[in-house]
Amino acid sequence: MKVAAVQRILGRVAAVVALLLLRATCADVLPDDRADIFYSKYSGGGMDITGESAAVNKKFTENIAAQVNYFVDHVSGASIDVLSQASQIRDERIQKSATLEFVHDKTTYTASYSGSVERDYRSDTASIAMKQDMFGDLTTLSLAFANTVDKVGENNGTAWVPIITWLGHAQSRSYDIDWSQILTKNLIAGVNFNVITDWGYLMNPYRSIRYLDAGTPKGYSLGSQVYPDTRTSTAVQLEAKYFLPYRAAITGSFRYFQDTWSIVGKTFELDYTHPISNVWILEGRFRYYTQNNANFYSDLFQYADEFEFEGRDQDLAAQDNYTIGAKATYAFLPNGWKIFKRATVTFDASRIAFHYKDFRNIKDYGLPQYPPGTEPLYQFNATVYQIYMSMFF
Repeated sequence: MKVAAVQRILGRVAAVVALLLLRATCADVLPDDRADIFYSKYSGGGMDITGESAAVNKKFTENIAAQVNYFVDHVSGASIDVLSQASQIRDERIQKSATLEFVHDKTTYTASYSGSVERDYRSDTASIAMKQDMFGDLTTLSLAFANTVDKVGENNGTAWVPIITWLGHAQSRSYDIDWSQILTKNLIAGVNFNVITDWGYLMNPYRSIRYLDAGTPKGYSLGSQVYPDTRTSTAVQLEAKYFLPYRAAITGSFRYFQDTWSIVGKTFELDYTHPISNVWILEGRFRYYTQNNANFYSDLFQYADEFEFEGRDQDLAAQDNYTIGAKATYAFLPNGWKIFKRATVTFDASRIAFHYKDFRNIKDYGLPQYPPGTEPLYQFNATVYQIYMSMFF
C-alpha cells in the first residue's frame, strides 16, 4: 500500500507504452500487430521497485483490435516515513489488463479493464473512451471515463509471514476531455481537462502522524492518521508541439492541479525529439513540479487528536521536484526477420530530485541535537530506468 502511487505509475507505463508509441502515427487507423516486452527499475527514498511486462497487440480486422498486457513488479525497502515506525517491506504486485478498440470512419471506441493484486491491496479498473476526428482531421476530440475499486489492507505480520487485516474499500471515478488541434503545418496544440472523485478508505495505513510528547525519549509519539473520506481533484493541461525544419520537434506543457484537500500543484515540462537517419530517435526532457501541503497535513502536531483530520504522509507535504530524462529508440531488423516486419528497442533514464518544504527527516535526526520540529527537511534523489522492445508482425 505504501508504494501504491509509484507502482501504479510504473504499471500504467508498462500497460500503455506500446500503444503510445504508435497512436500518433494516424488518428483513425488501428496500430499494427506487435509484441512488447518491458523492464523498469526505480531506486530512491529507501525503495527499490523493479517491473517486468509483456504485451501483445493484435488487429483482427481493419476495424477491430485488441491488446493484452501482463505486468509484475517487486518491491523492497520502505519510504522514510514508514521506516521511522516499521520494518522494511517486500512485496509483489501482479497486474493484468485487456483493451479492445473499434474504429468506424473517423471515430475510435476503446474499452479496457485492468486488475492488480498484491498481498494487502486489490485494485480493479474499467474504462471506456471515444475519439473523434473532425474538420478534415485537423481536430481530434477525445472523451474518457474510468471507474476504479480498491480493497485496502494492512500487513500486521512480517514480509515473510504476512498477516493481512482488511481495512476498507476505496472507489475512484475519472472523467477526461481532450482536444487536439493542428494549427499550422508545424504546430499542434492541445488541452486536457480531468476530474477525479475519490471516496472511501483513502489513507495509507503504514504511515502515522507524530505529536509532541515530552514524556518520551524522542520528545514525540506516533499516532494514527485520519483522512477525509472524500476527495475531488481537477486538472487542466495545455500542450504545444512545434516541428522544427530539420525534422526535430520541441514540446512544451503546463499542468495545473487542485483538489478539495487544498493541494495546488503545477507542472512544467519541456521535451526535445530528434530523429537520426530513420534509425534513431533521441529525446531529452526537463520537468518541474511544485505543490503546497494538504489542509490537514502537519509534520508535527501539538497533541494527539488536535484536529478532526490529521495526516503526515509525505505525498501530502509541500514539495518541489525536478526531473531530467533522456530516451533513445533504435530501429533494427530493417528487412524483417521471419514473421516480424521490423523492430525497435528503447532505453529511457530519468533522475528525479525531491525537496520537501515541511516534511522533516526524523529517521536520521533527533534529540539531543534536534528537538522535535527542528530536524532537517527531507530530500532525496531517485533514478528510474526503463527498457522495452517492440516487434511488429
